[in-house]
Amino acid sequence: MTSDTTTTDSTTTVEAPDQTTTAPGPEHRQVTLPEDRYATELAFLAAHDAGPRPPGWLLTPRAVVTFVMGSAGEALGLPKGARPGAGVPRRLVIEQKFVGERALVERCVVTLAGERGLLLVGEPGTAKSMLSELLSAAVCGTSALTVQGTAGTTEDQLKYGWNYALLLAQGPTEQALVPSPVLTAMTRGAVARVEEVTRCLPEVQDALVSLLSERRIAVPELAGGEGAQVHAAPGFTLIATANLRDKGVSEMSAALKRRFNFETVGPIGDMDAETALVRRQSRAAVERAGAAHQVDDAVLEALVTAFRDLREGRSAEGWEVERPSTVMSTAEAVSVAGSLGLAAAYFPGDRDVLSLLPGHLLGVVRKDDPADAARLLGYWDGPVRRRAEQGSATWRALWELRTVLEN
Repeated sequence: MTSDTTTTDSTTTVEAPDQTTTAPGPEHRQVTLPEDRYATELAFLAAHDAGPRPPGWLLTPRAVVTFVMGSAGEALGLPKGARPGAGVPRRLVIEQKFVGERALVERCVVTLAGERGLLLVGEPGTAKSMLSELLSAAVCGTSALTVQGTAGTTEDQLKYGWNYALLLAQGPTEQALVPSPVLTAMTRGAVARVEEVTRCLPEVQDALVSLLSERRIAVPELAGGEGAQVHAAPGFTLIATANLRDKGVSEMSAALKRRFNFETVGPIGDMDAETALVRRQSRAAVERAGAAHQVDDAVLEALVTAFRDLREGRSAEGWEVERPSTVMSTAEAVSVAGSLGLAAAYFPGDRDVLSLLPGHLLGVVRKDDPADAARLLGYWDGPVRRRAEQGSATWRALWELRTVLEN
């Protein structure tokens, strides 16, 4: 007879549980890559549109746009004779993933089809990174060939490095070379992504100039061998993002700017579309936490309205609003809505959810400049008060919470 425990000198020893772990699947990740999350849609669209594709592309340009913008609620059907992979339905509604102008997405796709660099610029929180991920996943099947631009990003991270153990043992060989995500994309004919390119130092940015113009990387350490020049395979291109708020951090040179087509990603123009997005994403965030979403539409509409008024410097009624210096982005609105949803789920009945909104707004506007708190108070004394006087119950309740902003 065996036992999981043994006793010696009155001390009980318990066997440690098996610590063997496996890599988590997509369902166990906090953030799922679009190529995994939308694998069924990508496989469906590959079979749905059999038209001409640029070199190395998994989908046609038209199918890439459909993947990003959705099928407008219409169920698409596969043509007769199409043989999709296992688990792929013959009819499918493609979800809209990016809320913005279709023409913008079409221009981005045309830029990539021409193997030209694409630079997405805009205020923080306007879904530039998400758009670059979606485009990369649809074009080449992966959004993971990414370099995050920071002041500490080195040229090696854009080109290549070395496995120093092999380098010491063998000298400079192709086996010892460690390719960057950009170099990997070049050899595969895939899409590389550089996030926050203007946060990279100018000498690091300069490495992109020759890469985008000559479409090759020289490896001087391998001079005389076949690996001395790494050439880009057909289909290779690069998507970079840059925040307008970072202008001047490391200004791009004129030479580098000429290697990109610039596209500006702006805030969501339609109130209803922004509210729907905030509702959908905040609900998903709360449900991922294992709770039920309990923020009603009136609270969400007030939240989005306040963000839009402060972002645009003018209320929906046309009243002037002093804009705070911080960015009142849709991403921030989603974050606040998610926090309200979690508070309602984890502390039910403690406080009305609407009463939490002023404190969260104050936390957002104070991020860049403490003086923005006074601007938020001015917003309360302006549009919030006027809406309360016009009889809106929601805005009257918010007006009565003005003291929260004075603390």
